[in-house]
This record gives sequence, structure tokens and C-alpha cells, in this order.
Amino acid sequence: MHIEVNDSSGGVHMAIQSEPIVRRKLSDEVFARLKALIETGELQPGDEMPSERMLMERFQVGRPAIREAMQTLANMGLIEISHGERAKVLQPTAQSLLRQVDVAAKIMLSASSDSLEHLKNARIFFERGMVREAASRASAADVAALEETLKRQRAALGDSDAFVTADMAFHSRIAEISGNPIFTAVSEAMLGWLKEYHTEMLIWTGKENVTLSEHAEIIDCIRRGKPDEAEQAMIKHLERSRALYAPKGRAES
Repeated sequence: MHIEVNDSSGGVHMAIQSEPIVRRKLSDEVFARLKALIETGELQPGDEMPSERMLMERFQVGRPAIREAMQTLANMGLIEISHGERAKVLQPTAQSLLRQVDVAAKIMLSASSDSLEHLKNARIFFERGMVREAASRASAADVAALEETLKRQRAALGDSDAFVTADMAFHSRIAEISGNPIFTAVSEAMLGWLKEYHTEMLIWTGKENVTLSEHAEIIDCIRRGKPDEAEQAMIKHLERSRALYAPKGRAES
């Protein structure tokens, strides 16, 4: 919208674009001020947030506005709200940032089989690089940790939930060897999203043993420091096991 203003001397017109001021909700204003306190460092990770009563007095607003603003901060991963305790400022991490999109990611995956296939492809691309990195830099302690995870997975035979949990830990441990926390967070996020679609096919006779054998082969390649062999072993493992991730009732044979 433009407003024309006539010059008092007569005839000169100046067009002014209107910029209406939008009135924000009280909770939005409180949120912005609290977020600024965290961003400027006035509130540090580990600090307790001021009490609701203190914030109500400081900002001259009611309790609902304070609570809504605090919940928004919690949803963003900036604070942690615990029943009966003061909320605390959190140190943002790659894990906490990715956890914020968990619900949206799962809805996206459930809405489209194409999205699930895209995630499986992304996982293969990602883990190829991770296992190459692991084979290039793994220490004896790293290899021992992988072997311990495999041992725990073998002990979980017959317990599908424990077996899948150990399976996820195995792949996340490979990402951890990179020393990059963002890689670890991405690995954990993708595995968590895929877990929703892990079908009962894994617990059919022989399927678990195939997984254990393939994990042992991957560890052997990492122990011997062979990136190319490790990558091929991981590709074989993930291409074989990708059929185990499917919407319930539509598992591949």
C-alpha cells in the first residue's frame, strides 16, 4: 500500500510505502527477550532460569505468557524443563538439534514410501564414508569397542528389541570413530528414524546370524585398516538389510 503526500508548496508528490506495525503476542515478546538473554551469554549453559514469579514481575505479564515462552524455548532445545525444579539453560549439541526434528521426520516418512527409500539411500551413502574413515583411523581401543558391541548383539539373540538396539549401537560406534560429533548425531538420528520401520523379518531364523556375520566382516576390515574392503563390506550389508526396513504390513520378501 502506498500513501501519496502533497508538498505544502504545491504539487510535489511523494509516495510513501506503508509499514503497519504488527502487534505481537505477549508470549512471543517474552520468548524473544529470554532468547536474547541466552544468546548474549547473560544466561549460560547450566544456569537456572529465573522463576516464573520473577519473570512475571520483570516483564509485567501473566503466568500463561511466561509458560508459553518457556515451552517454546524448551522445544528449541535451549532449556530443559523439569517438574518441581527450575528450568535450566542447555548447551546446544548436534544431538539436541536433530532431536527437534524427530517428530516431523517420522511424519514425513510415514506419509511417503519414497521418503523412506530416500532415507535408506542417504544412510548407505553416509555409512560408506563413515566406515572408510573408521578403517583409516581406528585405534585398537576403537576396534575393541566394536567387538564388545558385537558381543552384546550376539548375546541378544532371541530378543528382537535388544538385538536392534545393539545393531544401532554398532553403526553409531563406527561414526564415533571419526571424532566428529556431528557425524555421530546424524548417524543416531537416521537410525532412530529407521527403527520405526524395522520389520519383524529380522528375527526370522538365520537373519540375525547373517547380520552378525556381516558385522564381524566389517570389524575385520577396520582392524586391518582396509578402507576399500570396509566400504564394500558395508555396502553389501546395507543393501542386503535394506529390505528389513519397510512400512508395517508391506515388508519385502
